[in-house]
This record gives sequence, structure tokens and C-alpha cells, in this order.
Amino acid sequence: MFLRRPNVPVHQNLLCEERSSARTVSRGALEMAVCGTCGFIFNAAFREDQLSYGKDYDNTQDCSPVFAAYLDDLVRHLVLDEGVRASLVVEVGCGKGGFLRRLVAYPGAENCGIGFDPSYTGPDSVCGGRLTFRRELFGPGSAVGGAEVVVCRHVIEHVAQPLELLQSVRQVLAHCTAARVYFETPCVEWILRNRVIWDFFYEHCSLFSAHSLAAAFRAAGFHVVAVRTLFGGQYLWLEAKIASGMQEPGWAVGAVPELADTFAESEVRQATRWSDALRKLERTGQVALWGAGAKGATFANLVDPDARLIDCIVDLNPAKQGKFVPGSGHPIVSHEELTVRGVRNVILMNPNYREENAALLRTSGIEANLVELA
Repeated sequence: MFLRRPNVPVHQNLLCEERSSARTVSRGALEMAVCGTCGFIFNAAFREDQLSYGKDYDNTQDCSPVFAAYLDDLVRHLVLDEGVRASLVVEVGCGKGGFLRRLVAYPGAENCGIGFDPSYTGPDSVCGGRLTFRRELFGPGSAVGGAEVVVCRHVIEHVAQPLELLQSVRQVLAHCTAARVYFETPCVEWILRNRVIWDFFYEHCSLFSAHSLAAAFRAAGFHVVAVRTLFGGQYLWLEAKIASGMQEPGWAVGAVPELADTFAESEVRQATRWSDALRKLERTGQVALWGAGAKGATFANLVDPDARLIDCIVDLNPAKQGKFVPGSGHPIVSHEELTVRGVRNVILMNPNYREENAALLRTSGIEANLVELA
């Protein structure tokens, strides 16, 4: 066990209408451990029955132009480089459907799609009937006859038994030996190497390195074509096909255990350092965070659990604005409210958005410093 945090909110992307409800969300424990065989990292205290991914759950990120452009690049890769055309694409855990809509609507690709997610809230059918959504979890009994491509982005890290998910995908594709599979998930080595303490939270109970992810796919009956990092090294992207025979998983721990030990030594020190830094910033005016996703929610709960040092959290997702962060109860606002709230310093939760956020402040005439976490 290299990381312990008791009494953490079990949801980071729950839409809380009132501060009181945000403060009383369900809580659990983080007890992050490393598998000595493959380097897989998991929460030994995770309880699946504490989570509820329904209509009040929203982890939409493509309200950001930077992230929307990233999704567009992924879609172009699938269509132009991978030849995903005239195919039935199944997305496991499609969220609000933004990625799958892009893939089905891509000009000239002529794809059809089925999206699975209990948190989906849009129409049942779009794109002239070529894309349908099912408000349910994907499983081995899911009817997706003729599926040729399976995409699963940022889902496997939420699953306590990830091999079961992979085996379900393999079972559904049993009669389509030419099917292709594409998975995306956070890169735990990036988290550990960069000591990103706000990237460990309850929803992410299963975290992978490139080695452990590939080994899991081989163990589930897939041939791994490629694994690479995306989004500034923060994500892993794996491409696989159905294996024709038994695969040797190739378990190897790699550098993960050593990185985890080093991370554990810095956890408390970093949280204390940032609490002190917030107190200093507060002397010049109110302090805000930028990003009310899992990173921002986790950071707020770690360094300011009683909402005394951070005034608010900025997010571009309109569905989150006017809501409150699960656990700490910080208000979530538009960046346009910063001046009225007297905010002079804004903590940047993800360096990938620095230029975008700085441009939004400039064009809005807001005088505030962007402070990068380090």
C-alpha cells in the first residue's frame, strides 16, 4: 500500500445542486496498492456499490476548444489512419456521446454507432438514425450484432475487475475475428513521475502503465497492435485485434513500484506546501481553481476541504456552472464571474489548457494570474 486517504468523496463529477448536498455526498477510502506481478495499481478499499453513474453524473470535457480539438484528432486518426469507415462502431461508456457523434458524423466515413452509458441524457437516436444510444452498462449480453469496432475511452479505470470488462468485449466480438478495439485510459506512470497528487481519486480504482495495460489485453485474448501516450503523456491509447490463439500476457512490474514508493514520500509534503501557497496567494485577493473535473475536485478536497482558501472553481461546462464540488462544496462558476468575485489568482489544474485559459482571460478583460501547479 503506497497511498492512503480516508473519507474521500466517491464521486468527482457528480452534479450537486446545493452546497449542503455537495458536503454530504457518499465517501469512501483510498488504499492504493501495486501488483507485484504486473505493476497494475488498484484501490484495495474500493466498493462498487457506492458509485452511481446516472443522469446527474457529467464528466464532459469537450466544452474546452483544446480538448475538442484533441477529440477531432483522435477521430481523424481512426478514420484516415485506421480506416474506420462504413463500420458499426460500439462505444463502451460513451458519456454524453460527443466522441461517438464525431466518429459517425465524420464526412464520407459512413459509420454507424451504438453508444452505451447510463449517464447519457440526449435523444435516443441521432445522425439520421445511424447512431443510437442505450442508457445502460455494456456487458457480455449486450446485443451489438455485426460490431466491427469497439471504442472505450476513460472507462476501464472506473472498473474494479478490468479483465472482466475486456473479456466481455472479447465475448461480444467472438464472431467478428477482424474486429478492432481501441481503449484510452490515464497513464499511471505519468501521474507517478510528475507526482500529480490530485490524479488519485475514488472513481479511478484501476490504473495502468503501458506494460500492465498491454498484458491485461493479451490475457483477455487480444493481440496488442500498439500502445502509445497521448495528450502530453497523460493518457494511454491502445489498439488491439482479436487474437487467433492463446497469448502470453508478458507480466512485468517495470518501474511502477519504485515510482509509487517515491510518490508516497511526497504526498503529505505536497499537500501541505500547496495549502501554505494558497494562504499566501489569498493575501492579494480571492483564489480560484480552473477545472471542476476530477483533478480540480480532488485538489480542492485535499488542500481546502472546508472551502476556506479557494473562493470558487471555474469550468467551461455550462452543466456544471451554478453547481457545487462534491465533498468540499466549492461553487462552480464561469470564468466571466472572476472579476465580480474579486479573484486575482487562478490555479491551473492541467498545463495542457494554459494557453486556452490565458486567452479567455485576456479576451474577457479579466486581470488575474494563472498559477501552474508544480
